[in-house]
Amino acid sequence: MKINIKYFAALREQANKSEEIIDTTYSTPGDIYTELKSKYNFSLNVDELKVAVNDCYEDFDYELKEMDTIVFIPPVAGG
Repeated sequence: MKINIKYFAALREQANKSEEIIDTTYSTPGDIYTELKSKYNFSLNVDELKVAVNDCYEDFDYELKEMDTIVFIPPVAGG
C-alpha cells in the first residue's frame, strides 16, 4: 500500500526530507513509524509523538487506506 508521509521539525531533519510516498505492507501509523524509525534512526519514540491521518488526529492503531497522508507530530517547544 502506498502512504504519503510528511515530516516536520526533528523528524524532517533526521529523514533529510519533508515528504515522501512509501510502499509498505504495514497498515497502522504505529507500525509505519517503527519501520521509518529503523530506516532513518529517528531519536523520538512513538509515545513522544501524536499522529494525524488526512488532517485528523488518530490513534497509532488506526487502519490506513491506500494513499492516506500521515503526519507524525513531534513535541513542540515555544513560549
